[in-house]
Amino acid sequence: MDLSIRNLVKRFDRLTALDNVTLDVPHGNFVCFLGPSGCGKTTLLRVIAGLEDADEGTIELGGEDLTAVPTRARNFGVVFQSYSLFPNMSAARNVGYGLECRRWDKAKIGSRVDEMLDLVHLGDHRTKLPAQMSGGQQQRIALARALAPDPSLLLLDEPLSALDAKVREELRVEIRSLQQRLNLTTIMVTHDQEEALAMADVVVVMNKGTIEQIGSPRELYAEPQTAFVADFIGRMNILRLDENAPMQPSFGGVALHLADSAHTADHITALGVRPEMISLTEVDAAGDNTLSATVTGVTYLGNITRVEVVTDAEPKAPISVELHGASAVPKVGERLGIVIPAEALRVLA
Repeated sequence: MDLSIRNLVKRFDRLTALDNVTLDVPHGNFVCFLGPSGCGKTTLLRVIAGLEDADEGTIELGGEDLTAVPTRARNFGVVFQSYSLFPNMSAARNVGYGLECRRWDKAKIGSRVDEMLDLVHLGDHRTKLPAQMSGGQQQRIALARALAPDPSLLLLDEPLSALDAKVREELRVEIRSLQQRLNLTTIMVTHDQEEALAMADVVVVMNKGTIEQIGSPRELYAEPQTAFVADFIGRMNILRLDENAPMQPSFGGVALHLADSAHTADHITALGVRPEMISLTEVDAAGDNTLSATVTGVTYLGNITRVEVVTDAEPKAPISVELHGASAVPKVGERLGIVIPAEALRVLA
């Protein structure tokens, strides 16, 4: 069933946490709400779950208006950052507790619990208490508990943020695989851009209670529409253009050529370019979109080397360049040229 959110507004006293949010989530999609702390992503998830009431707007699932439907009647599975397991109950009892509350038949509960524990690869841990399991195992139990009632929607509120990096990476692969196997519409809140890019079909980037941009991970990375999205998704050099160049975009006194000729300089204030798209050349090299610069920092990161430069022209601007593989690495203080391909430049609002 498709989820439809229309003109959602949520206020806390004078703070508008959600400002006219409209969003469609097609059935079977994995959607990530991504943004910095305080952007409204968790509030939006809680309103969808029914844990918070919206001040304005509607939420529909499969055409049914959920605005007045209480949380317990929405049949949504919810997994929080904290595992929220009952410490005195075994893994099996934790998974089956929600089914007991729904008055499922005991035999049916037993078979469903076994099915869910096998689904999260913890069938051999059914008798263990939460304190006897690792953080990753506890989160798997929380996930199995959320999936046990066969929910129509799975909501995940930063479920991996309390785990160490290696377990987090393993679990995100498992959760994504489970979601695809079950074809279950899933919404996850995260502030981790790598997590969102790795797991989601669709990423919803939020900022100050509004949606900045919606798109696939590839679309958001390759075609950011605003400076905020460009800077938040991956690394992006944002070039603030010269104000005294009415005919053509100019940066540091150098005219910049764009691949998209539909844009004119009179309405462009900023361009973005990913660090890996920039190449290095000789300091006196000629050519389009070539600027002279001085190296201010070099950081070796294994598969890439990050080179920080500052342009020679006033006002001097810092630019980050990423070199892959066995590229020749310049030294701090070295003067060189940087080449920005026209097709790599993105117009930012």
